[in-house]
Amino acid sequence: MSNRNFLLKGTLLLTLSGFLTKIIGFIYRIFLSQKIGAQGMGIYQLIFPVYTLCYALAAGGIQTAISRLVAAKAALKDEHGAHDVFLLSTSLAAVISILTEFFLYRHANWFAVHFLLEEQCTPLLKILAFSLPFGVFHACVNGYYLARKKLSVPASAQLIEQCFRVAASFLLFLVWSEKEVPITPKLAVFGLLAGELAAWLFTGFMILWDFCKGHYRLASMTAPFKELKAITALSLPLTCNRLLVNILHSIEAVLIPGHLQLFGLDNASALSIYGVLTGMALPLILFPSAITNALSTVLLPSVAEKQALGDRASIRKNILLSIKYCFLLGFGAFLFFYAGGDLLGLLLFKNEFAGTFIKTLSFICPCLYLSGTLSGILNGLGAANQTFWLNTLGLGIRLLFVFFIIPHYGIVGYLWGLIISELIVTLLSLYCLREFLFIHSL
Repeated sequence: MSNRNFLLKGTLLLTLSGFLTKIIGFIYRIFLSQKIGAQGMGIYQLIFPVYTLCYALAAGGIQTAISRLVAAKAALKDEHGAHDVFLLSTSLAAVISILTEFFLYRHANWFAVHFLLEEQCTPLLKILAFSLPFGVFHACVNGYYLARKKLSVPASAQLIEQCFRVAASFLLFLVWSEKEVPITPKLAVFGLLAGELAAWLFTGFMILWDFCKGHYRLASMTAPFKELKAITALSLPLTCNRLLVNILHSIEAVLIPGHLQLFGLDNASALSIYGVLTGMALPLILFPSAITNALSTVLLPSVAEKQALGDRASIRKNILLSIKYCFLLGFGAFLFFYAGGDLLGLLLFKNEFAGTFIKTLSFICPCLYLSGTLSGILNGLGAANQTFWLNTLGLGIRLLFVFFIIPHYGIVGYLWGLIISELIVTLLSLYCLREFLFIHSL
């Protein structure tokens, strides 16, 4: 498959899968918002900073390393080496994820009370801990198949995970309702666990079939320590970078409800507003990003492959096309959400605040969709340090608004911070790619 056809077909496939997943997920969020309420959504959203930290530790850098190294070996026709990289990387990620799962389960109460500042998160974190090894394995398999340009597997896994998540939550809701068990955010976390388990089973079957079909033999692995050294050298900086970024993101998420209380809200109201923003408005704004996320995912191994072959002209062409279409999508989304934000908030969520947030957040669409794709390109080029500093800068700006603006202007101050940070990060991402944007640089 030519690079152009791979980018086109891969993006279309992942976009279709992403849209279906987001549609299902969006309906699911409406269901959750009605069953557990805005405060319940806020508590549910609070656990994700901890989950993303654990995920970044176990798989954040390793998944990207798999995509880059497998794509490079596939470009050089080293099939056995590609299998070696996957097996070694996934084994490393599995060990880390199991240790992290055990630690999170044992110390869930500490994280809830001292980190999230919300004791009600304790049982949710304990349930969430069990999903970590399944999610990490699923991510590693996705990284492998993206590098091999077999995008039907990650696309199918994405849909399977979402369908099982929704189905499990709905069935559990029916059972709890019949037995008069209180409907709490546990409903959503059990659904998340079921979705990760289903994706683990599917991706496990697919990778096992792939290895058997290729007649791979573990005994024929050549230079495992050399490969492991290369994997560690690439994944360790990525993991450290993502951990630091996720720590900052987690601090941001935890501080927002507390600083809303400094603005004058009580705990329940602060959690409700946080739930409306992160559980209702932001997911809707991110809905069109199914396209740009797909493009970013496809670009990472594609750019890595072209870099391994020294084809800078193709890299430049991909970057320019990505910028053009991401900006057009972002501008169209801005017009749609700004014009219809109030109506969408009332129609979908029956919440006036959601409409206000959607309308304000519409301004970040052009930069939000473009920055994600540019980040994928930079990672594909091996510029992990640049993406780290850009993400850190963006989060730093938002944290300043959380600390100094929210106590005086409320959640609107945080929305201003989002807009400014996305604009700055996008402009600096373009600056980092300047050598590929001009013909005389090639």
